[in-house]
Amino acid sequence: MIKITFVQPDGQEVDVTANAGDSVMQTALAHNVDGITAECNGSAACATCHAFFSDDLIADLPEMEEHENDLLDFAACERQTGSRLSCQIKITERLNGEQIVLPEAQ
Repeated sequence: MIKITFVQPDGQEVDVTANAGDSVMQTALAHNVDGITAECNGSAACATCHAFFSDDLIADLPEMEEHENDLLDFAACERQTGSRLSCQIKITERLNGEQIVLPEAQ
């Protein structure tokens, strides 16, 4: 099983077990993780699944599409270097043991 940790804005950590092939957003919703709203249900039509990925991890993720980049400009919290839409990131073994930080607002 793939284990990831969601880090809440207050520093609280939520450890979850993820299924390969699901998105990070789907995983958060399946485990009732606060901080991922996912108003568009993963269709990349909003920015309410914004999350921050570490610099080391971001280098190994699929390249961001222009549409995702544009949506992040409208995220409720200012984007950072590791900003991605969690609906666009699939769970793989590479995520095992990683932390995903959630913004203060979606």
